Amino acid sequence: MDNKRKHLELISNIITRMGSNSFAIKTWSTGLTTGILVLSLKEKLITFGLYAAIPITLFWFLDTFYLRQERLYRKLYDEVRVKKEKQIDFSMKTGHLFDEVSYCGVLFSITIFPFYLVLALTIGFFAILSLIPAMNF
Repeated sequence: MDNKRKHLELISNIITRMGSNSFAIKTWSTGLTTGILVLSLKEKLITFGLYAAIPITLFWFLDTFYLRQERLYRKLYDEVRVKKEKQIDFSMKTGHLFDEVSYCGVLFSITIFPFYLVLALTIGFFAILSLIPAMNF
């Protein structure tokens, strides 16, 4: 029972680390987007504000990668959980689970898509506002 417990702890630590990475990416994407928007409003350059779409897209794909990894390790955790003590081999490979967790499914999941959609809509909103000449920030 000791080997099984240790293997589950190793997998659990990876799951925690992937969740922390995802949170850090969301923090960075929000901060960077806000910074670019503030700078674009200060300089009154709409194109500069639209450049914020580039890091949002990159962070969205990176966040998807980490969430997919987390889901793969959760599935591995479930596999190891039901194994007998003699079957524990401390394998951390998740390749056999790739078909169960699709990248596109995670990309548009309820935990990621709304967050990045709101960031993109915010950029669009401020881009439209900066087009209106009567609005001076």
